[in-house]
Amino acid sequence: MIDATSQISKVRRQLGRRVLEAGEARVMTVSQTYDASVEDVWDACTNPERIPRWFMPVSGDLRLGGRYQLEGNAGGTVERCDPPKGFAATWEFGDEVSWIELRLAPVEDGRTRFELDHVAHVDDDRWAQFGPGAVGVGWDLALLGLATYLAADGSGVTPEQAAEWSASDEGRRFMTASSEQWCAASIADGTDPDAARAAAERTTAFYTGAPEA
Repeated sequence: MIDATSQISKVRRQLGRRVLEAGEARVMTVSQTYDASVEDVWDACTNPERIPRWFMPVSGDLRLGGRYQLEGNAGGTVERCDPPKGFAATWEFGDEVSWIELRLAPVEDGRTRFELDHVAHVDDDRWAQFGPGAVGVGWDLALLGLATYLAADGSGVTPEQAAEWSASDEGRRFMTASSEQWCAASIADGTDPDAARAAAERTTAFYTGAPEA
């Protein structure tokens, strides 16, 4: 596992809005630059044999129009595919549908800029309760997994190892720091600071099991 504290500072987090047919949606964006080629990062993000080594097991048809299912999590339909530049897909969990859009771009020294949008209609009450960290902490964990995988020998970690790390002191510190960073992004987006911090405390408690302050 790479230095989780260092990883926190390598991710850019931003909030925005987008108008869809069903109305205005919230957009959460996470981005990071990886020491790997665009082709390698694309394959790590789309190859069903490699995805479980840093994210979670996936089944289905990973091509345009195909449906996928992440084990114990979201599923959906691949709506756009432009290898190795990016893809877009629905993100269906329970009875809720949102969307993810991945963009990859080469940068200097053969590295790759990874940028992912999660676009969702979020109930105002739920947003006020947990803020962007409710989803953002999960994406931070995903980017940490990808960073670890690309920096190592490619073998990745098992789900059991990932779960053990998440329950460790280091894992809880990482999720707490992630929640704090999403709080900062929420304040930067215009949320009242006290409300943003209260929501972040609830999110941190949810992920770490720690009591709210």
